[in-house]
Amino acid sequence: MVDEGKSHPQHATVRPDWLASYTEEVIDPGQALIDAHHHFYDRPGARYLLHDMLDDIASGHDLRATVFVQARAMYRASGPEEMKPVGETEFANGVAAMSASSGYGPTRFCAGIIGSADLMSGDAVQPVLEAHVAAAPARFRGIRHTAAWDRDTSLLNPAYTVSEEMLDTPAFRAGFAHLAPLGLSFDAWLFFHQLPRLADLARSFPQTAIVLDHCGGVLGIGPYLGKGDEVFARWLAGMRELADCSNLSVKLGGLGMRMCGFGFDARSRPASSRDLAEAWQPWMETAIELFGAGRCMFESNFPVDKGSYGHVVGWNALKRVAAGASQDERDDLCWRSAARFYRLDAVETGRRAERWVSTNAGQ
Repeated sequence: MVDEGKSHPQHATVRPDWLASYTEEVIDPGQALIDAHHHFYDRPGARYLLHDMLDDIASGHDLRATVFVQARAMYRASGPEEMKPVGETEFANGVAAMSASSGYGPTRFCAGIIGSADLMSGDAVQPVLEAHVAAAPARFRGIRHTAAWDRDTSLLNPAYTVSEEMLDTPAFRAGFAHLAPLGLSFDAWLFFHQLPRLADLARSFPQTAIVLDHCGGVLGIGPYLGKGDEVFARWLAGMRELADCSNLSVKLGGLGMRMCGFGFDARSRPASSRDLAEAWQPWMETAIELFGAGRCMFESNFPVDKGSYGHVVGWNALKRVAAGASQDERDDLCWRSAARFYRLDAVETGRRAERWVSTNAGQ
């Protein structure tokens, strides 16, 4: 994740002074939002906790709820190795309980929680999944098992063990098979050239709700530098295949990561929301056209994307991407798709209160 003191091939360094050099007014402040993807963590050189996010959201977007996604944070210090990630769910549920007290404002942080479990352990993952559910029975919604792999190892996060064929292996699929019976979804983080493997997984488990993170893993550095047309063509073919899988949705965001190749962090001044939206539109509008607004949801990917732009500017850009849509479609993109997929109980919009509870995530 973001390291305040070091550079990373995937992530840009957060520079508060640089971010403060450009600001904008909030666009459409009455539009309700759910952030479908963010992180909290506290480790050497990298800290982003509730008060940090409170500072980020203080400038005016109407953020009603958030979904916390695993980030290798607050693992248990003792006990069985496979159970240590349950500590992160306990931590996130504690933040959610603090938020639910209304003592930190109206936003319901960590209303949905996505944790970590080693699906490569096959059937042995069952008690780990059950422990996550027990740690946050009202909020735990699913697992993210990072699968992002590339031949260029500089693009990989060394904290995770991945392989090209991981999603296809009997061990992974044996573990994956335990998600749907527990009502759990899967957050898929992989790169654009791996999308066909995800499509095969989705077809093999049609009852499991899957959401593709970060627009499908766009790459634009290293071996992909200067190959934007080739990357887009291969990404598009993969996204078309995925769109046929009715159990699969897409998170639109994450394009502030350095590895995407847009170079936002290299500018002398932060990009405007108009600049961001112009760069993102070919990818995001294509995804919306393929999947429909009802299967697409906006995400901040904070604090990782904070290395490229601030909270106000990032959400302004997402609102610009949705500007040509109908109000119902904007509501889907901005909050309703996330509420539906993650079964978040209620979101009060300026027009009405709607309750999205289903027996199966994403259905």
